[in-house]
Amino acid sequence: MSDQAKQMTEDEAAEFAEQVFDVARRGDAAMLAALLAKGLPVNLRNHNGDTLLMLTAYHGHAEAVKVLLEFKADPLIANDKNQLPIAGAAFKGTLDVVKALIEGGTPVDAASSDGRTALMLAAMFNRVEMVDYLLGQGANLKAADAQGATALAAALTMGAADTTAQLQKLV
Repeated sequence: MSDQAKQMTEDEAAEFAEQVFDVARRGDAAMLAALLAKGLPVNLRNHNGDTLLMLTAYHGHAEAVKVLLEFKADPLIANDKNQLPIAGAAFKGTLDVVKALIEGGTPVDAASSDGRTALMLAAMFNRVEMVDYLLGQGANLKAADAQGATALAAALTMGAADTTAQLQKLV
């Protein structure tokens, strides 16, 4: 194969990969299932280290998250910013995605290397219903991040009045 033909192949592969990541961002569960069934690597990563699961979780697509987990996507692969899919979903406030991740096997207290859990993020951003759900799934109220901050401390720091009150009743 000539260098020019090889380059076209690499360019085409890069273009295809970008289209696949767009499918994940859009949450097209049926297309993801079809691609995965044909052999697409489930833990494929983009230039930011985002997996397909990270993109579907961050963009709020619970059905696509379920498909990826059925194909054994690894929910503990962090992106280049050291974020996990469950953290992305908690940050964005998509409870149905957090539920899909946990029901699909993601540990409720999964934390990136900075120690932040979904509970801490939910508390920071005043997501009362998500905090209730995570605690109901066994999230550790006393878990601390690398700076020693718990979910309550994160809520206090961010001025999240509802989750601060919610968590203060439990300590």
